[in-house]
Amino acid sequence: MNADRGGVVAEFAPMLTPKEMLSRGIFGGTYFSQLVDPADFPSDWFDVLEGDMYCADRYRADLNHFKVRSGQSQQEWEASGWIHSDDPRGWFEWYCKYHLGRRHGDDDRQIKRWLAFCGPNGRWRNRIYARIHSVGCGIELSWGVSNRIQQSLLHWSYMVNDADYESWKVTKGISDTPG
Repeated sequence: MNADRGGVVAEFAPMLTPKEMLSRGIFGGTYFSQLVDPADFPSDWFDVLEGDMYCADRYRADLNHFKVRSGQSQQEWEASGWIHSDDPRGWFEWYCKYHLGRRHGDDDRQIKRWLAFCGPNGRWRNRIYARIHSVGCGIELSWGVSNRIQQSLLHWSYMVNDADYESWKVTKGISDTPG
């Protein structure tokens, strides 16, 4: 997955498989309720999930891992120009197909989007670590710290973790030792 094509793919390192993401709870359970047929993907991604976990009729925040509403609507995705016609449900659909081995002309754009969101210099990855640090709770107690950001990061196959938090602190010149 990380064969270098112009440097873009080298840093692309999603933490979870699509199956793992679905089992944790993403997109309020509605991801496969329109435009994409779950039958187009391996059945083992869904075999232990209740249908509402991936094909709910309406968005349900209680189905999300962090129990909050997060993300934008299909219409907002389309209006923002984030949708490629081959992947009408956006990044996660692209990632599912990429994970299964498809390579596509949209790969570099989608990988750059992932990097900007949650890569090592990603806006939301840096923001969540800054919030966790400002609260002073550490990763093990970070549940409840900006759960909307954490749910959004999960939509992009990223979860906060000690190694990345420690790396973030080094990058920011933050020491845990007093003065």
